[in-house]
Amino acid sequence: MNASKETNSKFITLDIGGMTCASCVGRVEKALHQIPGVEAATVNLATEQAKIRLKTNSETNIDELIALVKKTGYVAKISSPHGDIQPNPSKSFWGADGLGRVLLSFTLSAPLFLPMFLMPFGIHWALSPEWQLLLASPVQFFLGWRFYKAGFKALMSGVGNMDLLVALGTSAAYGLSVYQMLFSSHPIHELYFEGSAVIISMVLLGKWLEARAKQQTSEAIRALQKLWPEHAKVLDPNIVITEGSLLDQYRDLPLDQVFPRDRVLVLPGERIPVDGVILLGNSHVDESLLTGESAPVKKALGATVIGGSLNGEGVLVIEAKAVGVESVLSKIITLVEDAQTQKAPIQKLVDQVSAIFVPTVIVIAIITGFANWFYLDSASIAILRAVSVLVIACPCALGLATPAAIMAGTGVAARFGILIKDPQVLELAHRLKIVAFDKTGTLTIGKPRLLNLIRFTNSVNEDAILATAAGLQLGSEHPLAKALLDAAKEKGLTPIPPSESKALPGIGISGKPSSGPWLNQKLCLQSLASLDTNTHQAEILQKAQACFDAGQTVSVLMNTDAASPIAIIAFGDELKSNALQAITSLHKLHIRTVMLSGDNIAAATRVGNSIGIDEVFAQIMPDNKANIIRKLQSIGNGHQRQWVAMVGDGVNDAPALAVADVGMAMSTGTDVAMQAAGITLMRGDPTLVADAIDISNRTWKKIRQNLFWAFIFNSTGIPLAAFGYLSPMLAGSAMALSSFCVLSNALLLKRWRPSQR
Repeated sequence: MNASKETNSKFITLDIGGMTCASCVGRVEKALHQIPGVEAATVNLATEQAKIRLKTNSETNIDELIALVKKTGYVAKISSPHGDIQPNPSKSFWGADGLGRVLLSFTLSAPLFLPMFLMPFGIHWALSPEWQLLLASPVQFFLGWRFYKAGFKALMSGVGNMDLLVALGTSAAYGLSVYQMLFSSHPIHELYFEGSAVIISMVLLGKWLEARAKQQTSEAIRALQKLWPEHAKVLDPNIVITEGSLLDQYRDLPLDQVFPRDRVLVLPGERIPVDGVILLGNSHVDESLLTGESAPVKKALGATVIGGSLNGEGVLVIEAKAVGVESVLSKIITLVEDAQTQKAPIQKLVDQVSAIFVPTVIVIAIITGFANWFYLDSASIAILRAVSVLVIACPCALGLATPAAIMAGTGVAARFGILIKDPQVLELAHRLKIVAFDKTGTLTIGKPRLLNLIRFTNSVNEDAILATAAGLQLGSEHPLAKALLDAAKEKGLTPIPPSESKALPGIGISGKPSSGPWLNQKLCLQSLASLDTNTHQAEILQKAQACFDAGQTVSVLMNTDAASPIAIIAFGDELKSNALQAITSLHKLHIRTVMLSGDNIAAATRVGNSIGIDEVFAQIMPDNKANIIRKLQSIGNGHQRQWVAMVGDGVNDAPALAVADVGMAMSTGTDVAMQAAGITLMRGDPTLVADAIDISNRTWKKIRQNLFWAFIFNSTGIPLAAFGYLSPMLAGSAMALSSFCVLSNALLLKRWRPSQR
């Protein structure tokens, strides 16, 4: 997750106003890339944002970028920080995309097109040419001025966009009507004011519908932003907090004035303002909008809480650990925003098409006009058909097809605790054939307990061995280390600190005890997989066989100086209650499952068989996990490449997560794992793996459906308009309908629910 978005001067997010189609996106991107200091830039039509990465030594500043965007013909401003929810003036009643302009346009246009609907009933009535001109002019030049303004700027920049097509088309229909009114002997039958007015009205309606749909697709972001309370109750630092102490000595501070280590009071029913640890109190906390977990979670002394979650029945005092951009909520919002702003690879094809689309349409319209004039000997019909071509070809739907689906899909996934940070995942998930799981913390609870300690000598008792082994693990965050320390604590033993201690990645830990039976002797607590072949190996395996049969994880405490084993230490880690359901769900999707474990073959196989894993790789070192993923990718029927997902939670899973086609990290694990993964599962629930694949599949299908319909509207509409089967009014209606259909289809994703709901 990018936690430093607001503080990193080399990464800038701008809100862009005035974009109407895919051509606008390409125009802004092209302009930004021409600045020498810009390394990369991506613009999204649905979110109306530009994300810009500057070169390391770039002297380009925000003001230069904003000035360039304005010069290109659009409005730009620095994006508001998380939680600063600003009302968007374009969504106001009389704003650029407001309902007021739509209603006014249709009110003025109604008397113009109403006679067309009366004619089938034998009622032949029409306004005089002067009244038609009076009603059509404000629609054309007041309500439609936005199209002239944006179209002119596009023309001056040497590119075309939707606004230019609308401006050209409606101006041609309006101009032809004025000409007929002035010079024709029977102008009442040759006026097309209703065509130009209705086209503008329908386009305005389409833009209003787009604005509403865009607002719905970004609901997930706004819902997360609203989780932040505006203030926090910060306690006086001099108060000694006890169960019976007075907790009314606090200051109500804005969130940006709260710092780590501040003690924050949270009353029942309030939103928790910061990430932190509970110093006092017990309660149930609703984290559903953050993790997708519907049931409130019980929290007690020492438990961690996430800012934005809702406190239940208890009074809590929390020591702030992370605030602002460092908080989990901020990181989630950043991740979802980035995913919605980034482009899926298929969008590159759309951008390439859009770059040449508008100029091509203008050429087709000109050819249509001259061809119809030549064959039909009617300038008015030729112009009307050319106008229809210009209007039906507006590429609004094409520009919205991909980003609308990505926004809707990633947004609904985030609601249920599935954070998709890489849109490329959406294109790869439907190809997945294999899902590889790390065992500890992913399929198991990740809180192993000490179950057995088998001595190799009776001269030293178990307590001395346990105290020595626990001492080696002092300061370690590894789950097995915590299990040893907890076992020593339960027996009232004080761990013997080592005079030297060294972590051995993928092996274990070594050190020299500062006291006890092995004073200043080098000991090593290590996994069986890391043991060198020696004379004691057969003896070790024989003694550990009962532990293997029970599915336990086995480590060996070795005296390195004497090259002899001291004890076998066996741990047990319970499978998660829904691990079996997770594997079953993947099998229903025809996906093969694999488990990667550092455990011995017998223990790992026992665990894998109990939940139906298809293949188990055991006794593997952490650096070999990535190699196994590569091997799985290369194995397929007829040498066909296999697409592989990796699910993990630890630092040692990060290389495999990065190598996999789709990496999924449990948020209950490390930040390193989440950075390497394309999907983060906000709950330690393995059933979310199948759900993540399902929503990715559905989003990809919506992208393809949207692009299909967008291309169909344009590819079939243009020839129909050229041959006179679509009037300008129908062309305008079809153009607006195409955008509405694409957005509505994307919004169907909001009905998705995980399989366990």
